[in-house]
Amino acid sequence: MWFDTILWLVAVVAFIVVEAATTALVSVWFAVGAAAAMLVSFFDVGFGWQMLVFAVVSAITLGLMLPRLISRRGAHRAPVTNGSPLTIGKQGVVLVAIEPGLPGRVRVDGLDWQARAEVTLPQGTRCKVVAVDGAILIVAPVTADAAAV
Repeated sequence: MWFDTILWLVAVVAFIVVEAATTALVSVWFAVGAAAAMLVSFFDVGFGWQMLVFAVVSAITLGLMLPRLISRRGAHRAPVTNGSPLTIGKQGVVLVAIEPGLPGRVRVDGLDWQARAEVTLPQGTRCKVVAVDGAILIVAPVTADAAAV
């Protein structure tokens, strides 16, 4: 009886040490399950029942906490930067040549974007954002009149 209790106590301490050594919740569920199994070991029950309590309590704890952790982690993620409609009308420069049907890269307002165009735009060409398709800018060459503005 005491051997089982000591075994579960060692397991609780080991799971807590592992938890403290990591930056993410990885073994707290098992520490709770081991603590429950240790409590069950105070009553003269077989080791198989103790293992069952350990497994069930660990699974329940994990099941209760996992949805909260997933939603919390998603809330802290940086928003995905997309080609905001605010970039329409802005001018940039072609970083990687753009061919019709093949994407290239442009720099607009100091940010690099993937871009498409209906005409060939060589590297270094000034361009203007005419539309946005998700995170891809649709650009057109800047005419001499528009470049002066």
